[in-house]
Amino acid sequence: MARYIGPKSRIARKFGEAIYGPDKVLSRRNFPPGQHGANKRKKTSEYGIQLKEKQKAKYTYGVLEKQFRNLFEKAARARGITGEVLLQLLESRLDNVVFRLGLAPTRAAARQLVSHRHITVNGSVVNIPSYSVKAGEIVAVREKDKSLEVIADALNGFNHSKYPWLEWDNSSMAGKFLHIPAREDIPENIKEQLIVELYSK
Repeated sequence: MARYIGPKSRIARKFGEAIYGPDKVLSRRNFPPGQHGANKRKKTSEYGIQLKEKQKAKYTYGVLEKQFRNLFEKAARARGITGEVLLQLLESRLDNVVFRLGLAPTRAAARQLVSHRHITVNGSVVNIPSYSVKAGEIVAVREKDKSLEVIADALNGFNHSKYPWLEWDNSSMAGKFLHIPAREDIPENIKEQLIVELYSK
């Protein structure tokens, strides 16, 4: 399964945001990486701004270029605002839902839980991180894996009420995907219209 495995702090510094979660390096060096990162840089072109926004979305959700392009084309064919639909498709990915349910501290960790067959959807094991979760489906920890320390640590103190499109049952360690999230409920700092403009060129 292809994924980005390079230095994450470098990517976070590139965008000036902790897109992978709390980052000690970013807090100390909040400027772009590289020899001239701390120096004032020339003004970025319109294309450069749009490209940067697309790259930020890709890295945030852990999706590579081909997958991202396919999701954009699917969003463009769907009814609704293309940029908003794109983010909703990204939010519906199984690895992202596992992350939002608090079963893993990062999307990368969530992807690993899915790939290693620790997660079920409606009672059946699904090991495809890009699986698109539908409204009403139940995402849960496989019965024999409920005692995994990594999951218990991630769930400890996690606030499940912050995502209104998900419903969590602590006793069964399962979450219900209630509905596709509205744009205003998606917390990621992504200007999706810039991505639409980039692909529309």
